[in-house]
Amino acid sequence: MMSSSSLQVFGESFEENQVSEEYLTLHFSPSSKARTQRWKNYGLSADFLGDYFANFFPGETIPGSQIDRRETVRAMVSYVANELIENAMKYSDKTVNLPVTISLYLYDTNVMFTIENYIDRPTSERYQAFIQELLASDREELYTRQLEKAALGQGQSAMGLLTTIQDYSARLGWKFQIVPDQPHVIWATTMAQLEV
Repeated sequence: MMSSSSLQVFGESFEENQVSEEYLTLHFSPSSKARTQRWKNYGLSADFLGDYFANFFPGETIPGSQIDRRETVRAMVSYVANELIENAMKYSDKTVNLPVTISLYLYDTNVMFTIENYIDRPTSERYQAFIQELLASDREELYTRQLEKAALGQGQSAMGLLTTIQDYSARLGWKFQIVPDQPHVIWATTMAQLEV
């Protein structure tokens, strides 16, 4: 359990103060409308991020392949953004009326996502336990185990998060910190870095 001043950090450590001339930030309100009404908007927002950042890449093939770099970036950014947004919205504490914020930063050889949301303590503890399992496990074995769990309908599988690692080689990091004026609320930040 977290103490009132503690900061928990897991996974990759990213230099958050890196200067990026190109970045985009979107805010969502987890309590504004019924989840079913806004669910498709998350996909539209993720597609917007993919379309926006793809324009920074020439429409050329990757050397030695038939793969179009711009389309690859578009698909990669859209998929990862969608997974991060959906998870953040799904697990946000809607009673605190604090926004979910996703930012995407463009660098020379990579893109970095940060997504921030506010969750209750039990959700934070379950998420941190899964992260510790993820970091300690063989990724292929965990992926297969969670895929079977999803196929059998046995609770939260975290397949979206695992797919970002397996299929897109995402490097992930997490921070959890108590909100000072609301000690029952945890400020969760997920960072994902992808090579482009």
